[in-house]
Amino acid sequence: MSATDVIEPGDLAIDTAVKPLLSTPGLYTADIPDRWSFTGPSGGVLMTIALRAIRAQLDDSGLRVLSATAVYCAPVAVGPLEIHCEILRSGGSAAQARAQLKSMSRPGPGVEVVATFARARSGPEIEGATFPDVASLEDSEDITSALREPMGPFHSMNFFHNFEARLAAGKKWWSDDASPPAPPRCARWFRYRVPQTGSRKKLDRFAIPPIADTMPPAVWQALEPGRQLLYAPSLDLTIHFLDDTASEWLLAQSYARRARSGYATAEIEIWSQDGKLIAYGTQTMTFRPVHRRQSTGAA
Repeated sequence: MSATDVIEPGDLAIDTAVKPLLSTPGLYTADIPDRWSFTGPSGGVLMTIALRAIRAQLDDSGLRVLSATAVYCAPVAVGPLEIHCEILRSGGSAAQARAQLKSMSRPGPGVEVVATFARARSGPEIEGATFPDVASLEDSEDITSALREPMGPFHSMNFFHNFEARLAAGKKWWSDDASPPAPPRCARWFRYRVPQTGSRKKLDRFAIPPIADTMPPAVWQALEPGRQLLYAPSLDLTIHFLDDTASEWLLAQSYARRARSGYATAEIEIWSQDGKLIAYGTQTMTFRPVHRRQSTGAA
């Protein structure tokens, strides 16, 4: 597949919808299509499915996701999924729950998610983060086509066909130029091709995990030219949902704090176009080699 071959984008809300299995309380099913895949379904998309099941199990529209952690135990296949939910605690202002997600075609757990849902409350308003010094949306280079090119074991980069993307900071890590190692930071603007607007006319919070699960390019910035290409499966992903936005374009700035012994720890900030920090995430990843093809794209 070349960058000119554009797959029709999916609607995340539809593709991550869950259905209750009425015969078994707390059990839900979903069906994840291949258009949200790298080598397999995106870990962020799988977190979104688990969060939708938890919300359905809580059955309280006043509770909104506040934070969530996913642990990736085993690969999850495209196709039918099973999600088992358990409410751990439900109080007056917050509830905690867990969800175990697995492929129906594979034994054992695939993803474990623990999440906190909460009601809005009164309290201090503090803004400790500042908008990053990166290129504006208008001044950022369009990399939509580059992100869709096949690379190594990725038979396609289907995931990126669901987005428009622009490079706001960092080098083109997928290219064959001789760019020297740079600080392990990367910033990209993303916009869903099918808008993900919730019932409050704001961005659906469940649309954040897929974008938050894009931290490895921060590591690629610091690699020597010509070094063995790698890809980085997630071991875990934590997201704090901080605010709402009506902005369609989101800036995702990632930073790798440390990489050693075959693992890396990274973090990501997600900002709205009007300068509001809407989410913050952290991730642990491991590395696997990629065998370079003649035509390579971006991880």
